[in-house]
Formats: sequence, C-alpha cells, structure tokens
Amino acid sequence: MANIPVTERKYMLAEKKDETPEVLILKFMPEDGKPTPFDPGMFMMITGVDGAGKRYTARAFSIASDPSTPGLEFMIIKEPKHGDHLGTSHFISAKVGDTFMLKGPNGQFRFDPSVNKKVMFIAGGTGLAPFISMLRHIKVTGSGSDVVLIYSTKFSTEIIAKDELNGYVKDLGLKLVVTVTRPQQGGGWTGQTGHVDAAMISKYARDFAERTFYICGPLPFVQAVKDAITALKVPPERVKADVWG
Repeated sequence: MANIPVTERKYMLAEKKDETPEVLILKFMPEDGKPTPFDPGMFMMITGVDGAGKRYTARAFSIASDPSTPGLEFMIIKEPKHGDHLGTSHFISAKVGDTFMLKGPNGQFRFDPSVNKKVMFIAGGTGLAPFISMLRHIKVTGSGSDVVLIYSTKFSTEIIAKDELNGYVKDLGLKLVVTVTRPQQGGGWTGQTGHVDAAMISKYARDFAERTFYICGPLPFVQAVKDAITALKVPPERVKADVWG
C-alpha cells in the first residue's frame, strides 16, 4: 500500500449521537473542506481545544468512515480511563461546532479489499470501528469480499451499529456473529454468548485456514484472540491486530 502523508488539521464537531448507554458516535468535518485520505483500519489522533485555545491530551481513535465520504466518524467510550480529561469531560460535554485538531492518518492496520478477498474480522467493543470502515468500503467499491465478522460485546444493550451490520448481512453476504459475554437474566438475548476462542472461530468459519484475520479491541481481548488463532495453527503473517486501551 502507498504511504499516506500525516497532517494535522482543524475539524469541527458536526454530529454527536448517543449510540448505546456506553458509546458516543462523533462525526467531524474539516474546516478547510478538504477530505483526509486514509485506508480503512487506520486511526487519527484527536485533540480537544477549549475556548481559550488550550489543547487537551491527544488520544487515538480508529476511523469508522469510508474514505470516499466527507468527514471522519469515530466510536468513543463515554467512560474512559481515570484521569483522561479529553475523554471524560470534553467529548461528553462537547457541542456541535466545537473545535478539535485531528492528526493522521496513522497505523499499519490497513485493509485493501482488492488484496484480501477472504477475511475474518474479530472485534471487541468499540474495536468494531475499523471494521465498519472496512465494510463501508467493501460496499462502496463493490469488491465482493467474503467476510466473517465475530463481534464481542459485554451486554446486548451495547451492540453498536446493529441495523447497519444487519444491512451488510443482506447486501454484502456478511456472515455476522455477535457474542455477548455478560448476558443479563431476563435481557432477552438469545444469540451466541461467551468469549471468542478457537472453538467459536472454527464453528463459524470452517474455512478459517483460508482467511486473513483482522483483530481489534482492548489488549486482553486481542491477546486472547491471537492465542486462539495460534492454537488453530494459522500462520502469523495472516494475522493483523490493532489494540486500544
């Protein structure tokens, strides 16, 4: 893949949506109106700027948008680590029109549907974001990629982009598996439960040996999934991972 230059530019918060009890979806538009080139899977560093021009600590977030669309979309946990001022107060209290500095794109977790025709995406929580970008790109490019997505979330109330994912099942032939690790009694969840392991991977993708794996989520999740894939004897060069938290 070609190198994409890293730039830092001023963006305005254009949309803010409470997606789930724990997750915000934010969309930013560039002040200069020019798009930011990136490959699906890459991330941006986001820095909040207060009314006096003071910057908050920059944090990395995977891009959920497709590269062909204007603006950049992100999935952000409302309750981040202790002491993270940008995440705790600035995103939650941010208003449409507020200023942010976005720097990027960054990272080698990059997806090219013309190269990887048969893939398995495994997401934990807001680690779904880069895969939404990838799926949107597959739809826009009409690449016909063969995709299995296992999406792990703690609670059934925390499933992000539910309608959009179901749309890809219909429109792209996506094989979608949502697993809930902490199902609530009386919560009505009747789907898959439990953590992603080798048995789950082989159950839903019997042809896993033919697939390239992409994993994104918090470090313990990514490590556990990588261990499961190693147990299935998938060559390491066919495993790509991105970690947050």
